[in-house]
Amino acid sequence: MAVGKEILTKIRSVKNTQKITRAMQMVSTSKMRKSQERMRAARPYAEKVRAVMAHLAQANADLEHPLLARRDEVKRAGIILITSDKGLCGGLNVNTLKAFYAKVKDLTDANVEVDVCALGQKGLAACQRTRMNVVSSAVQLGDVPKMEKLIGPLTVLFKKYAAGELDAIYIVYPGFVNTMKQEPVLEQLLPLTPHLMVVEHSHSWDYLYEPNAHDVMEFLVRRYIESVVYQAAAESSASEQAARMVAMKSATDNAGNAIKQLQLVYNKSRQTAITTELSEIVAGAAAV
Repeated sequence: MAVGKEILTKIRSVKNTQKITRAMQMVSTSKMRKSQERMRAARPYAEKVRAVMAHLAQANADLEHPLLARRDEVKRAGIILITSDKGLCGGLNVNTLKAFYAKVKDLTDANVEVDVCALGQKGLAACQRTRMNVVSSAVQLGDVPKMEKLIGPLTVLFKKYAAGELDAIYIVYPGFVNTMKQEPVLEQLLPLTPHLMVVEHSHSWDYLYEPNAHDVMEFLVRRYIESVVYQAAAESSASEQAARMVAMKSATDNAGNAIKQLQLVYNKSRQTAITTELSEIVAGAAAV
């Protein structure tokens, strides 16, 4: 019965794994609902700031700001890469990294150097393995994205852009479509241009600024960038929990199927052993 004992050991091992995956599925389900609520709560603010920025860009096309300045030639670009800190979430990080590497390849083929701001342990580890130029990073962001942890690494890229060291900044993150579908999103974050913030309206806009137009634009541009990055982090968190819930449910179901197959093999092995013993007993009795 050595084979039978080995099969029983495998069955116990798979059952223990199934308990873990089921627990992780339940935890991810609970976190997913909260993360989706945060993501949906952040969308109206981001959309409103985007609309106001579009109105200002059309009302004051000549207003100068370092973050609104157009660059005639792109020689160096920055990419904000948002991934999860933990694995076991299906192909979420793999798909995001594929989009990231594709953009890096396009920039490299155009002789554009790339600086990376990695938000999330998986993205940081991937960039370190490929020896990319990581200028700033943040890990252990938690289930609730907080601007206190994001603003430091982001400021490094924004200062480089304002100083003219970077000519463009992009952001790559896993976008939340629905519970069963998450797609990587690639957006140009800087420079801000009117065509990136198109809002349909039938009349022109004009504003009175207090204390002055430059201070208002300085505040609003930074709030716009922060809202876009926070929205991306919130979508990444919601996508992570949804992908992990689906992956753990699939793992739990696969473990159940494996247990059924192992149980069938064990029963066949046990039946074969019993049949062999009976045959030996009958043969011995006949010999006597």
